[in-house]
Amino acid sequence: MMINFLPQAVLFDLDGTLVDTAPDFVRVLNNMRVKYGRSALTSEQIRPAVSAGARAMVGVGFPEYELESSEFAKLRQEFLDAYGADICQESQLFLGLDTLLKSLETNEIPWGVVTNKPRIYSEALLLALNLTQRCAVLVCPDDVSQTKPHPEPMYLACKQLNVDPIQTVYIGDHLRDIQAGNNAQMTTIAVGFGYIVEGEDINDWQANLCVQTVDDLIASFNFDETTP
Repeated sequence: MMINFLPQAVLFDLDGTLVDTAPDFVRVLNNMRVKYGRSALTSEQIRPAVSAGARAMVGVGFPEYELESSEFAKLRQEFLDAYGADICQESQLFLGLDTLLKSLETNEIPWGVVTNKPRIYSEALLLALNLTQRCAVLVCPDDVSQTKPHPEPMYLACKQLNVDPIQTVYIGDHLRDIQAGNNAQMTTIAVGFGYIVEGEDINDWQANLCVQTVDDLIASFNFDETTP
Protein backbone atom coordinates (compact mmCIF):
# COMPACT_ATOMS: atom_id res chain seq x y z
CA MET A 1 0.00 0.00 0.00
CA MET A 2 1.03 3.57 -0.61
CA ILE A 3 0.12 7.08 0.44
CA ASN A 4 -2.08 8.39 -2.34
CA PHE A 5 -1.47 12.09 -1.80
CA LEU A 6 1.47 14.46 -1.56
CA PRO A 7 1.69 15.31 2.15
CA GLN A 8 2.21 18.86 3.33
CA ALA A 9 4.54 17.52 6.03
CA VAL A 10 5.87 14.24 7.41
CA LEU A 11 6.40 13.85 11.16
CA PHE A 12 8.34 11.12 12.94
CA ASP A 13 8.51 9.71 16.41
CA LEU A 14 12.16 9.89 17.50
CA ASP A 15 13.37 6.80 19.39
CA GLY A 16 12.73 3.60 17.47
CA THR A 17 11.30 5.33 14.41
CA LEU A 18 13.70 7.96 13.11
CA VAL A 19 16.77 7.13 15.20
CA ASP A 20 18.03 3.83 16.57
CA THR A 21 18.93 4.99 20.07
CA ALA A 22 18.79 1.55 21.69
CA PRO A 23 22.55 0.88 21.62
CA ASP A 24 23.27 3.91 23.81
CA PHE A 25 20.47 3.07 26.23
CA VAL A 26 21.71 -0.52 26.45
CA ARG A 27 25.24 0.72 27.14
CA VAL A 28 24.14 3.11 29.89
CA LEU A 29 21.83 0.62 31.61
CA ASN A 30 24.38 -2.18 31.53
CA ASN A 31 27.08 0.11 32.91
CA MET A 32 24.77 0.77 35.85
CA ARG A 33 24.01 -2.91 36.33
CA VAL A 34 27.72 -3.74 36.42
CA LYS A 35 28.32 -0.86 38.84
CA TYR A 36 25.77 -2.38 41.21
CA GLY A 37 27.12 -5.91 40.93
CA ARG A 38 24.72 -7.28 38.34
CA SER A 39 25.47 -8.96 35.04
CA ALA A 40 24.83 -7.18 31.76
CA LEU A 41 21.54 -7.79 29.95
CA THR A 42 21.29 -8.52 26.25
CA SER A 43 20.16 -5.87 23.81
CA GLU A 44 17.09 -8.00 23.10
CA GLN A 45 16.06 -7.79 26.76
CA ILE A 46 16.30 -3.99 26.90
CA ARG A 47 15.35 -2.90 23.39
CA PRO A 48 11.55 -3.40 23.64
CA ALA A 49 11.41 -1.00 26.60
CA VAL A 50 13.18 1.88 24.84
CA SER A 51 10.06 3.48 23.36
CA ALA A 52 8.42 3.44 26.79
CA GLY A 53 11.13 5.70 28.22
CA ALA A 54 13.62 5.77 31.09
CA ARG A 55 11.16 4.50 33.68
CA ALA A 56 10.51 1.34 31.68
CA MET A 57 14.18 0.73 30.91
CA VAL A 58 15.30 1.17 34.51
CA GLY A 59 12.45 -1.15 35.46
CA VAL A 60 13.94 -3.80 33.18
CA GLY A 61 17.40 -3.25 34.60
CA PHE A 62 16.37 -3.15 38.26
CA PRO A 63 13.07 -5.04 38.54
CA GLU A 64 13.45 -5.59 42.28
CA TYR A 65 12.64 -1.96 43.07
CA GLU A 66 9.11 -0.62 43.32
CA LEU A 67 8.52 1.95 40.59
CA GLU A 68 7.30 4.54 43.11
CA SER A 69 10.13 4.01 45.60
CA SER A 70 12.81 6.60 46.34
CA GLU A 71 15.47 4.03 45.42
CA PHE A 72 13.98 3.64 41.96
CA ALA A 73 13.75 7.42 41.51
CA LYS A 74 17.47 7.74 42.28
CA LEU A 75 18.33 5.00 39.80
CA ARG A 76 16.18 6.64 37.13
CA GLN A 77 17.92 9.98 37.64
CA GLU A 78 21.34 8.34 37.55
CA PHE A 79 20.34 6.66 34.29
CA LEU A 80 19.18 9.95 32.76
CA ASP A 81 22.30 11.79 33.92
CA ALA A 82 24.58 9.15 32.41
CA TYR A 83 22.60 9.10 29.16
CA GLY A 84 22.59 12.88 28.86
CA ALA A 85 26.33 13.05 29.44
CA ASP A 86 27.08 10.79 26.46
CA ILE A 87 23.91 10.73 24.39
CA CYS A 88 25.15 9.70 20.98
CA GLN A 89 28.03 7.28 21.09
CA GLU A 90 26.28 4.67 18.95
CA SER A 91 22.86 6.11 18.04
CA GLN A 92 22.19 6.68 14.34
CA LEU A 93 19.42 7.08 11.82
CA PHE A 94 17.89 3.73 10.97
CA LEU A 95 19.78 2.45 7.95
CA GLY A 96 18.19 3.79 4.78
CA LEU A 97 16.05 6.48 6.41
CA ASP A 98 18.29 9.28 5.18
CA THR A 99 17.12 8.35 1.68
CA LEU A 100 13.56 9.16 2.70
CA LEU A 101 14.59 12.41 4.39
CA LYS A 102 16.48 13.51 1.28
CA SER A 103 13.49 12.67 -0.92
CA LEU A 104 11.23 14.76 1.31
CA GLU A 105 13.70 17.64 1.18
CA THR A 106 14.05 17.36 -2.61
CA ASN A 107 10.27 17.57 -2.91
CA GLU A 108 10.17 20.52 -0.49
CA ILE A 109 8.11 18.58 2.04
CA PRO A 110 9.12 19.62 5.57
CA TRP A 111 9.78 16.84 8.04
CA GLY A 112 9.96 17.00 11.80
CA VAL A 113 9.79 15.15 15.08
CA VAL A 114 7.04 14.78 17.65
CA THR A 115 8.37 12.85 20.63
CA ASN A 116 7.76 12.12 24.29
CA LYS A 117 11.52 12.46 24.82
CA PRO A 118 12.37 15.59 26.86
CA ARG A 119 13.74 18.50 24.82
CA ILE A 120 17.14 18.52 26.53
CA TYR A 121 17.84 15.03 25.18
CA SER A 122 16.02 15.41 21.86
CA GLU A 123 17.89 18.56 20.88
CA ALA A 124 21.24 17.08 21.89
CA LEU A 125 20.57 13.93 19.88
CA LEU A 126 19.53 15.78 16.72
CA LEU A 127 22.55 18.05 17.05
CA ALA A 128 24.93 15.10 17.43
CA LEU A 129 23.46 13.51 14.30
CA ASN A 130 23.68 16.76 12.29
CA LEU A 131 19.90 16.82 11.89
CA THR A 132 19.09 20.08 13.68
CA GLN A 133 19.06 22.28 10.58
CA ARG A 134 17.22 19.69 8.51
CA CYS A 135 14.45 19.05 11.06
CA ALA A 136 11.74 21.65 10.42
CA VAL A 137 9.96 21.22 13.75
CA LEU A 138 10.60 19.51 17.08
CA VAL A 139 7.81 19.08 19.60
CA CYS A 140 8.65 17.60 23.01
CA PRO A 141 6.74 17.09 26.27
CA ASP A 142 8.15 20.41 27.49
CA ASP A 143 6.11 22.20 24.83
CA VAL A 144 2.64 20.87 25.64
CA SER A 145 0.29 20.22 28.54
CA GLN A 146 -0.66 16.75 27.27
CA THR A 147 1.65 14.28 25.52
CA LYS A 148 0.99 11.46 23.06
CA PRO A 149 -1.45 9.76 22.65
CA HIS A 150 -3.24 13.11 23.07
CA PRO A 151 -3.26 15.03 19.77
CA GLU A 152 -2.03 18.32 21.30
CA PRO A 153 1.63 17.84 20.28
CA MET A 154 0.54 16.86 16.77
CA TYR A 155 -1.55 20.00 16.41
CA LEU A 156 1.31 22.13 17.73
CA ALA A 157 3.75 20.72 15.18
CA CYS A 158 1.31 21.41 12.36
CA LYS A 159 0.66 24.92 13.64
CA GLN A 160 4.38 25.67 13.71
CA LEU A 161 4.75 24.34 10.16
CA ASN A 162 1.56 26.05 8.99
CA VAL A 163 0.19 22.79 7.56
CA ASP A 164 -3.13 20.95 7.81
CA PRO A 165 -3.05 17.86 10.08
CA ILE A 166 -5.30 16.06 7.60
CA GLN A 167 -2.59 16.55 4.96
CA THR A 168 0.19 15.38 7.30
CA VAL A 169 1.73 11.94 7.80
CA TYR A 170 2.88 10.68 11.20
CA ILE A 171 5.19 7.68 11.54
CA GLY A 172 5.74 5.77 14.79
CA ASP A 173 6.71 2.49 16.41
CA HIS A 174 4.36 2.55 19.41
CA LEU A 175 0.60 2.31 19.83
CA ARG A 176 0.46 5.78 21.40
CA ASP A 177 2.13 7.23 18.30
CA ILE A 178 -0.59 5.89 16.06
CA GLN A 179 -3.31 6.91 18.50
CA ALA A 180 -1.94 10.46 18.61
CA GLY A 181 -1.79 10.70 14.84
CA ASN A 182 -5.25 9.22 14.42
CA ASN A 183 -6.63 11.56 17.08
CA ALA A 184 -5.29 14.47 15.03
CA GLN A 185 -6.80 12.99 11.82
CA MET A 186 -3.37 12.48 10.29
CA THR A 187 -2.41 9.65 7.99
CA THR A 188 -0.51 7.24 10.22
CA ILE A 189 2.18 4.69 9.45
CA ALA A 190 3.19 2.05 12.01
CA VAL A 191 6.72 0.72 11.62
CA GLY A 192 7.80 -2.72 12.76
CA PHE A 193 11.54 -2.08 12.70
CA GLY A 194 11.46 -0.11 15.96
CA TYR A 195 11.13 -1.17 19.57
CA ILE A 196 8.07 -3.39 19.50
CA VAL A 197 7.08 -5.08 22.74
CA GLU A 198 6.98 -8.87 22.51
CA GLY A 199 3.49 -10.06 21.71
CA GLU A 200 2.35 -6.78 20.16
CA ASP A 201 1.24 -6.67 16.54
CA ILE A 202 1.44 -3.31 14.76
CA ASN A 203 -1.44 -4.42 12.56
CA ASP A 204 -3.71 -4.11 15.60
CA TRP A 205 -2.98 -0.39 16.07
CA GLN A 206 -5.40 0.87 13.40
CA ALA A 207 -2.74 2.74 11.46
CA ASN A 208 -3.46 3.67 7.87
CA LEU A 209 -0.37 1.75 6.79
CA CYS A 210 1.85 -0.84 8.48
CA VAL A 211 5.40 -1.52 7.30
CA GLN A 212 8.08 -3.83 8.61
CA THR A 213 11.22 -2.39 7.02
CA VAL A 214 12.71 0.97 6.11
CA ASP A 215 12.55 -0.02 2.44
CA ASP A 216 8.81 -0.64 2.80
CA LEU A 217 8.43 2.75 4.47
CA ILE A 218 10.25 4.49 1.63
CA ALA A 219 8.08 2.64 -0.89
CA SER A 220 4.97 4.02 0.83
CA PHE A 221 5.75 7.42 -0.71
CA ASN A 222 5.42 7.73 -4.47
CA PHE A 223 7.10 11.06 -5.10
CA ASP A 224 7.43 10.48 -8.84
CA GLU A 225 3.69 10.23 -9.40
CA THR A 226 2.50 12.72 -6.80
CA THR A 227 4.95 15.54 -7.41
CA PRO A 228 3.39 18.22 -9.69
